[in-house]
Amino acid sequence: MLIGVAAERDPQETRVAASPETVKKFIALGAEVAVAGGAGLAAGVPDADFAAAGARIVSGAEALGADIVLKVRRPSAEEIGQIKRGALVVAIMDPYGADAALAALASAGVDAFAMELMPRITRAQSMDVLSSQANLAGYRAVIDAAAEYGRGFPMMMTPAGTVPAAKAFIMGVGVAGLQAIATARRLGAIVTATDVRPATKEQVESLGAKFVAVEDEEFKQAETSGGYAKEMSDAYKAKQAALIAAHIAKQDIVITTALIPGRPAPRLVSADMVRSMRPGSVIVDLAVERGGNCELARAGEVVVSENGVRIVGNSNVTRLAATASALYARNLYAFVETLIDKQAKAIAVKWDDELVKATLLTRDGAVVHPAFALKES
Repeated sequence: MLIGVAAERDPQETRVAASPETVKKFIALGAEVAVAGGAGLAAGVPDADFAAAGARIVSGAEALGADIVLKVRRPSAEEIGQIKRGALVVAIMDPYGADAALAALASAGVDAFAMELMPRITRAQSMDVLSSQANLAGYRAVIDAAAEYGRGFPMMMTPAGTVPAAKAFIMGVGVAGLQAIATARRLGAIVTATDVRPATKEQVESLGAKFVAVEDEEFKQAETSGGYAKEMSDAYKAKQAALIAAHIAKQDIVITTALIPGRPAPRLVSADMVRSMRPGSVIVDLAVERGGNCELARAGEVVVSENGVRIVGNSNVTRLAATASALYARNLYAFVETLIDKQAKAIAVKWDDELVKATLLTRDGAVVHPAFALKES
């Protein structure tokens, strides 16, 4: 049983799918671990650290040729050609709108698992990559905002006068939003937050922030059974937009985190809202890679609006590569461990397990996940 840790081909991706800690744990399960040379360098993990943990340092092709292949991002077409039929590939697959990529994985005979589809149930908490990575993204968003903002966050009383506290507004109160609230509060900002899910009001207030939303009947029904936000009606969006527009005009920092699985990021901050903000204000858009919550945000860029508002579109998680990789590696280990028979020290996938059924995209030459199977060409 060979587990391969592949290097990431995307130059913007600095994370790695294993750590020396998880390498040791895989070896204790009876696996041999092969790590592609240089796979961990961008995350601060040199080959020597993987080797000291018991891994073999190999070529990229050999790592991709393992029985179980671990990656951060979905394999590219070139990488898929190097993965053997019947191999298990575990990664963040980003399957929505990726019909051709899923078809290629199926044609290659790969059993592909999408970690971001892990159900949010108690036994899968340690496998929840969305939470582990979003938590860091929310933290980094506030640090980026503080770096771009030309003033201090906390109120300061000095002999030269009082410096007012910054006003920070968090839009979207999932894992990233809650961490952003907590971090902004620790830095001394006056924090407000909004979300379409009514359950988040208590969470926001428990962190010492004020909740801002149009709390009508539609708002009370705006959460799926899985805990995700529902798409709101145009009428509700109009009422909420009016409230938010008036609120944003008074803010120094705005951090947007709103995402709906399988859909483009909802547009929350219009160009007009940006124009209403004071020069020197900062917007950090965590949804920029899905089209952005802010109309003026651009992926990988810091855009300065005509009225001097700085709009940050960085990929936050990859800029905390060491910590993000350590957490992601633990998520992967917790899941892959369930695919291994500890007595036989061999791969033994329980195909009827709820975790497997929720995350399995392709098997036996077909796209098998019910959310994507009908899209197979």
